[in-house]
Formats: sequence, C-alpha cells, structure tokens
Amino acid sequence: MPLTIYFAGAISGGRDDVAHYRRVVKALSAEGHRVRAGAVAAEDISAAGELLDPCAIFERDVDWLSEADVLVAEVSAPSTGVGYEIAAARYRYDIPVICLYRPAYTKRCSAMVAGDRGIVLIEYDDAAEMLARLRAALAKYTARGGGYSRRTPA
Repeated sequence: MPLTIYFAGAISGGRDDVAHYRRVVKALSAEGHRVRAGAVAAEDISAAGELLDPCAIFERDVDWLSEADVLVAEVSAPSTGVGYEIAAARYRYDIPVICLYRPAYTKRCSAMVAGDRGIVLIEYDDAAEMLARLRAALAKYTARGGGYSRRTPA
C-alpha cells in the first residue's frame, strides 16, 4: 500500500545533491508513494533557498511532515533544517524516520542520527543498493489490517 513520504535533504547546506534527491524522489513516486519534497528536489532552487517568507516555508513543511507516514532524510550533507525535521518527526509527530548516509561524503554521520536507535540508518555507496534497502525498510510501514499505525516498529 502506498505511503505518504516526506523527503528531506540539504538546501542551505549546499545543492550539490539535487540530482541525487530527484532520483530518490522519482524512484519512490514510481512505486506509487506520495512524496512531499518541495524545494529539496527542485533544480531551480539555489542554496539561498526559496523566495518565500521563512514563516510560510516553515508552516508548509511542518504541515507536510505532520501528514506523512514516514520521513526519509538524506543526511550526507549536514543541514540544520533536516535535523529539525528529523527531531520533529520522531518526537512531535511520532512518525518513523529513515536516514540515508554516504560514508565517503563526510567524515562521519552525525552522532545524533547514527546514535538514535529509533532511526533506520542506511549507509550506502551505491544508489541502486540504497534504493533496494530503502524499499525493504519502507515495506515495514505499509498498511496492516486496513490501517497504517505510526507505532509500527522499524
């Protein structure tokens, strides 16, 4: 059963990965999931971000996050905003979090992500392998008995 996925990735921290974000979003959408990614996957958005008022961006993104079944965050490029979204997903909305991390990208994954046993952390070098592992992780959050439960264990 399709999920509503909030996809997070760095914007202000750098836009080097926008093509990669787009591939992940496209792959998830092709499987029938509803993916909310906004500016993260938009090629025309620079590291300066969107031209919207910061309050409007915050309200929109928090609204999208509150409606999501799961948060998928690419955390290879450090981002304060992505960290905020992860914490909100875990502790405000009680939704599962899956983080994608490429060890070769930075010296190490943030301990606040890697050390949180409630986060599914997928370390990868190969995008195809990562997508297969992401699909398997998402399969754990599909509907059971006619309804999705935010309490479904990772």
